[in-house]
Amino acid sequence: MINNLIVIPLEINNRKLNFILDTGVNKTILFNLSDQDSLELKNVQKVNLQGLGNGEAVESLLSRNNTFTLNNLISYNESIHLVVNDKFDLSAKMGITINGIIGYRLIKDMIVKIDYNKKYVTFYNPKNNTIRKCKSCEEFKIELIKNKPYMYADAQVDTIGNTLTPVKLLIDSGGSDAFWLFEHTKSNIMTPNKHFRDILGEGLSGTIYGNRSRIPRMKIGSFEIMEPTVSFLDTVSTKIARRVIGRNGSIGGNILKRFRVWIDYPNRRIILKKTGSLKGGFNYNMSGLDVIHNGRRLVKVEEAPKINTGYSRNSQTSGNTSVSVVTTYRYKFRPSYRIHNVVEGSPGHKAGLKIDDVILTINRRPAHVYKLSDINRLFQSSNNRRIILKIERDGKEYTYKFRLKRII
Repeated sequence: MINNLIVIPLEINNRKLNFILDTGVNKTILFNLSDQDSLELKNVQKVNLQGLGNGEAVESLLSRNNTFTLNNLISYNESIHLVVNDKFDLSAKMGITINGIIGYRLIKDMIVKIDYNKKYVTFYNPKNNTIRKCKSCEEFKIELIKNKPYMYADAQVDTIGNTLTPVKLLIDSGGSDAFWLFEHTKSNIMTPNKHFRDILGEGLSGTIYGNRSRIPRMKIGSFEIMEPTVSFLDTVSTKIARRVIGRNGSIGGNILKRFRVWIDYPNRRIILKKTGSLKGGFNYNMSGLDVIHNGRRLVKVEEAPKINTGYSRNSQTSGNTSVSVVTTYRYKFRPSYRIHNVVEGSPGHKAGLKIDDVILTINRRPAHVYKLSDINRLFQSSNNRRIILKIERDGKEYTYKFRLKRII
């Protein structure tokens, strides 16, 4: 589990790789292959892929007749789209190597149980297994459109009244946000007055922009979700997604992780069982800085101190014991981080931080002692929290100070 996303091990043609389990994709997409990860692809031809974002379609290589293996599950004759020019760079954003995304092809014939708390994904044969009924579970019908699952919910978008608007949402385990809503798909789906412009992520066709805000509540059946963060997307970033008639947005990992989830494509249904985190709050990055992994950096690391003791004898004393503490240092490769994007008008932007600044220290601690997830949690922690970043830019070091600001 990284950034509300599920990473699973998948073998392709006997090569072990890391994939994101993404119900929002109907194709298996491969990228970020190193020399060590290289694998033999079969029956290759050039094709273009178009996804979310404001850019053009990306070139890919379509390969057929590949073998997928996940533990004791195996499938032959599988197709893969290999992205030739990997601008997606999910590995840098996740902090670990990510080789691709997979959705429909993995789960289309089985019942899939996702336990976010225990970090387990379990696959069942629908012919031999039934899902037991439980009091806190609720079952919903799903529509499969172009091999992607959709369900209905109700959104209270208006902050004044109590009107609920029915919305048709893509079930998107590959999206880390709570909800996305598309502006103007229904007359009252508009960005609330209290919002800010934000970078929501990267799609195959470029950066995805939108307005981040909150709405009073969202209802999924009888489950009420109070004051969730919602990203409102414009028509430019979502022109491809809007081709699905009636679609109003997406449900992402920040909602799904609050349930135990059964996805049952053969019987066109999804079952949700609420967990204790359903009533938890919804945080967001209050710094305006999008930080990514920047490879490894050679840093000076202090080793554990060594204590030396000695005993000496001379004519004046019966004996002396001496103790010395020796501190040693070594240079080691440690994780490095850099700023990938800066939201205009945000605290980080106003402080003077820029794209491609390499972070050296965070609140006077070396940046390499943090995981990428630690940095993200820090930026979501509390309103008015002071952040001190020492960065490197063009070979020079600078220090910037700002405070996190809660806008919504």
